[in-house]
Amino acid sequence: MTSIQSPNVFFLQIFIAICSACLSTISIAQTKQSTTHTITISGAVSGKQVVTTLPGGKVKTEFSYRDNGRGPDIFEEIALDAKGQFVAFSATGKSTYGAPIEETFTRTADKANWKSKADAGEVGNVANAIYVPVESSLEAAAITVRALLRAPTNKLDAIPSGQLSLAKLVDATVIKGSQKKIVALYSVTGFGFEPSYFWMWKTANVSDAGLFGVVSPGFSMIEAGWEANANSLLKAQITADDIALKKIAETLVKKPVGVTVIRNVRYFDAEAAMMRGPSDVYVNRGKIAAIYPANGPIRDNATVIDGSNQTLLPGLWDMHGHIGRWDAILHMAGGVTGVRDMGNINDALLDLKTKVDQGLILGPNIVPTGFIEGDSMFAAKLGIVVKDLEAAKRAVDWYSQKGYRQVKLYNSMRPEWIAPLAAYAKERGIRVSGHIPAFMRAEEAVRAGFDEVQHINQLMLNFLVKKEDDTRTLLRFYLVGDNANQIDLEGQAVNDFVKLLVDRKTAVDATMATFEYFYLQRQGAPNPTFKMVANNVPPTVRRGWLSNSMDVNDKNEVPFRESYAKLMGLVKKMHDAGVPLLAGTDEVAGFALHRELELYVIAGIAPLEVLKIATWNGAKYSQVLERTGSITVGKDADLVLVDGDPSKNIADIRKVSLVMKAGAMYEPSQLYQAVGVKPFVAAPKVSHFVTKGE
Repeated sequence: MTSIQSPNVFFLQIFIAICSACLSTISIAQTKQSTTHTITISGAVSGKQVVTTLPGGKVKTEFSYRDNGRGPDIFEEIALDAKGQFVAFSATGKSTYGAPIEETFTRTADKANWKSKADAGEVGNVANAIYVPVESSLEAAAITVRALLRAPTNKLDAIPSGQLSLAKLVDATVIKGSQKKIVALYSVTGFGFEPSYFWMWKTANVSDAGLFGVVSPGFSMIEAGWEANANSLLKAQITADDIALKKIAETLVKKPVGVTVIRNVRYFDAEAAMMRGPSDVYVNRGKIAAIYPANGPIRDNATVIDGSNQTLLPGLWDMHGHIGRWDAILHMAGGVTGVRDMGNINDALLDLKTKVDQGLILGPNIVPTGFIEGDSMFAAKLGIVVKDLEAAKRAVDWYSQKGYRQVKLYNSMRPEWIAPLAAYAKERGIRVSGHIPAFMRAEEAVRAGFDEVQHINQLMLNFLVKKEDDTRTLLRFYLVGDNANQIDLEGQAVNDFVKLLVDRKTAVDATMATFEYFYLQRQGAPNPTFKMVANNVPPTVRRGWLSNSMDVNDKNEVPFRESYAKLMGLVKKMHDAGVPLLAGTDEVAGFALHRELELYVIAGIAPLEVLKIATWNGAKYSQVLERTGSITVGKDADLVLVDGDPSKNIADIRKVSLVMKAGAMYEPSQLYQAVGVKPFVAAPKVSHFVTKGE
């Protein structure tokens, strides 16, 4: 539903939202002074960027694409100084989910002023600083790259705050017919949690280089005529990215030799949803070896971790990820040792999973879900897109034969396909989950064989949609926000539906954290989902969280707030009735899961039950409970040490001091620093016990 990775406040984190595709080509007027870049998503032309240079060096840009029935339209006017830095910048249009964009920036010799829907301000001493817009075209990125190329040591302060730095990585040859030219790959850090990559034309004066393109799995924006080079550039870019990620993996993992003892720690019995201990938990050869009373005698040399006043949990599960290469670090830092990926570029996900499993990239255990979508003008062109029921069955076989144990059906699947496809999948031991297909209600999908439903709005639409409503569009968000407040949660329709979920043992992956800021945040107000961690993240991310792509305004603010309260009430009602709940996010890795658990508690679910949802339920519905999901002798040592007691204060879940994955140790204080995040707590005391013989 949302993006693969955390929202990048610069360039809209343009690397495509993995849950969706299908874009309408936007017609953009061009002039002789214009340069056009083609935006392509999963092989489909999806939009354009047009940059027009006007007399006097001023620049106008038009940037538009469509993705799964949504997308931005951004129109900019830019003026630059001799250093290639912004003197004036203005942007208008609308953001991905429909919120208006109005942003201006001006700079004189000694000060800069800006105003956007997110914030406004003034700052001095800006001679060696460059403005970072809240939302912008990719030409704004190219301007920033060129300014960094001109800057001493390739660094600039960011306005309003932060610092940007640039590094040259590799050159590559691009081909168009008989033409061959050279482009260079640059990495810019400081925009967010991960590097941003840009391919620039190689010129005699590097500071004059134009933007050739931007690529990521499933996405490219390449100068028109040169689009065929996207795949070769992506391969070279991934190779360069692998080097950075491998260095982090080699540096920040600790693999104790022999026995590890987590000493004098309270631990969570996930199956019983109870706290136990204090105890000593022994780990050996990647497995939980023993659980003894606290402070007992250690019989062999051991690495000893002081667990006093801390809580040991099974590794957390994010049951709705669209995991990216750098997301994996944030997941691990947050104690998420398992991610169920709910739809991705199949080849990219396989490559990431392979490298994580081999230790080349640091990350959680990844359980992939097979993504199947029906072909339509709104189709999300990920996974496998099918034209008929027989092709859908072949897609089930394709995933099944590669070891997938679940499929996710998406918005453009035909309602009449669901029952026969679900029956076919179950014959092969495959669980069926997904969005509710357009022109179908959740009740019908459950009766047709859905084992699980993603997103709380998909459930609430059951009581709101009319026969003609096309929920492949933004309607699936705004219809709920505008009208869910009118639903009687104690009425017969809701009671009957919840009973159906219970009777069919249908699980629900609610992703409440995503909808919290969707429906509750006005532009310029703190993001309620991430305000607890805002002071720890990079400044540009923090500023971006002041913006909401959903258009929450004077007219709909009250019904949106009331509707979100109804969504929270429905979660509590389902849990009380016995509907299996899962903890998924579809949002910023790590941080969103912590908030998801907090929201379940706010909804009225006991913290111990919430911890079970995040651990036992995660492993159970990822179908790996036999090896993980509880602190049980013989299971993998996927463990999280928390500096506090989240069974009493769920907010303590953010205070992860140590993470184990199959016995290997990771210190979140180090992991967070690797992605520009200020750590929340220090690592626990680690010592070495050496036997002296008897």
